[in-house]
Amino acid sequence: MSQITINLMQVRQRLELAALAAKREPEDIQLLAVSKTFLPRAVEEAMHAGQTVFGENYVQEGVEKIQQLAKLRPWLEWHFIGPLQSNKTREVAEHFDWVHSIDRLKIAERLSSQRGEFPDLGVLQVCIQINVSEENSKSGISFEEVESLCNAITKLPNLSLRGLMAIPAPSDDVNQQRRSFAAVRECFAGIKAKHASDVGYDFFDTLSMGMSDDMEAAIAEGSTMVRIGSAIFGKRDKIKA
Repeated sequence: MSQITINLMQVRQRLELAALAAKREPEDIQLLAVSKTFLPRAVEEAMHAGQTVFGENYVQEGVEKIQQLAKLRPWLEWHFIGPLQSNKTREVAEHFDWVHSIDRLKIAERLSSQRGEFPDLGVLQVCIQINVSEENSKSGISFEEVESLCNAITKLPNLSLRGLMAIPAPSDDVNQQRRSFAAVRECFAGIKAKHASDVGYDFFDTLSMGMSDDMEAAIAEGSTMVRIGSAIFGKRDKIKA
């Protein structure tokens, strides 16, 4: 049994235990394996262990990996989770299934327009990134701006608004972790309740929160998708692919 297979088993067990502790169903939380900086063979190894959903942070690396694994495309789902500049949106629109890191209307408009050039791909699933810790170095928008951007995205023809994403500042304090995630959950719940019957919010169902070091706190606060990298693939060095 490979190390990645063992790691995946351990992460799935952590996810299940965290869900049960929060009185939630484990199957309601999706595991997104973050394969950035690892070679395509690591993705293949994880796929053989039953993992089919993968996340990439860097556009060029992600596109190259998707192309190298083209034969597996029907079985894999690719999520772009890193900061996205306007000159990179076309590649993302052409190759990815999800984008978690939208923080500007300009980016959303470009993605919608460019996704329309590939009608066979269907709509692009998107989340809005919140800068929950208000870090100057971190991507994302403020809580005050979220609803306005959500409303604008629902009017774009080739995007489906799925929810919110956040990357809180690292903390060893579980209570602080939970406070950050709770703030995102409350924002999400408020928007969902207010716009429950509005066109464009039909699939507003995703809270992309939690990574290797804080997934339990994220699950306790309602995360529906955890983004796990090092706990599955191991310690990252420099970009390997």
